[in-house]
Amino acid sequence: MFDPNTVFSAESQNLSPGTATATQGPRPKRRAHGRLQRLCELYGACEVMRTLFDTLDRVADTSATVIVLGESGSGKELVANALHELSERRGRPFIPVNCGALPETLIESELFGHERGSFTGAARTHRGCFERANGGTLFLDEITEMPLDMQVRLLRVLESGRFSRIGADQEIATDVHVIAASNRDLRAAVAAGKLREDLMYRLCVIPVSVPPLRERGGDALLLAEMFLDRLNEENGTTKTLTAEARQQIASYRWPGNVRELKNVIHRAYVLSDDEVDVDIGGDVTVSVAAPPTQRIEVATGNEVTIQVGTSLELAERALIMATLRSLDGSKSKAAQVLGISLKTLYNRLHAYGAARATLDALSEEANDVRLAA
Repeated sequence: MFDPNTVFSAESQNLSPGTATATQGPRPKRRAHGRLQRLCELYGACEVMRTLFDTLDRVADTSATVIVLGESGSGKELVANALHELSERRGRPFIPVNCGALPETLIESELFGHERGSFTGAARTHRGCFERANGGTLFLDEITEMPLDMQVRLLRVLESGRFSRIGADQEIATDVHVIAASNRDLRAAVAAGKLREDLMYRLCVIPVSVPPLRERGGDALLLAEMFLDRLNEENGTTKTLTAEARQQIASYRWPGNVRELKNVIHRAYVLSDDEVDVDIGGDVTVSVAAPPTQRIEVATGNEVTIQVGTSLELAERALIMATLRSLDGSKSKAAQVLGISLKTLYNRLHAYGAARATLDALSEEANDVRLAA
């Protein structure tokens, strides 16, 4: 069942448009936190983080759209929240939305709202995120996971500052600073048909890059000590990291970034006595049976047999390639048969690494698939 708490956080359901969530306080300032520097809830001591802090100070008061780019777990939402707290909108709502967690059937209503009776189950009027965030900041995480039709509506709101609820006749003006985020390469997402090119350009007015933890020098060890200090303070303990743990933390590459580091320290704290050892890169998964081999059979005629359990990505690729092969490599004819635009077909082929494939290359790829009798 869809749980709104997995999508939205830190908002009041009783806010009227433009109503402040709290009295606006003074603008947060960068300050020392032990050997770390702190800006809002961001911590770092390395040069790349100091540069990020300078960037946030400079761009916080702009009304231009900001796109935050960085790996999963690197702190993109903390960066967005810092931009909000540093701006003149800090007394107004900050509403984070995970676009990847919104069901396609509900995303339009959650973003733009709906009128009572506008569809089955609409028992009352619902104010969407753009309306509830009026005067404040709307953070759209995982923007490349938003359906393409919703991207069209989002682009219009960004351009005009106006939207309408589902089932409404009148438009509503909104004053919202939109910050988007993604852990994907945006141009690759455009090529794969996941992001509209015009929306990409509209979002990238001010790009902000969040560095991965492996590029932050000694920050990993300093952050680990900070997380451990917090746990000691919360639980009235005085646990410390062993010399071996400190060496492991400093040398590990942290693919899960700060989120992984925080979880590793928490787990090590719980499982250790006075001296804390860490288990980095260990097996923390549950053993499960291997999934069945995904198999696609291409018959010599006009049939493609796809085994139950095959991913949609593999099934789509097999169908496109088989169609191209049957039409002697004609992309325009293939696009017509498949019911997609020629541009979409080229995007798919580019994503497959076959944008410039010849008919021979297509035949070779099709022959890699086991032929059914």
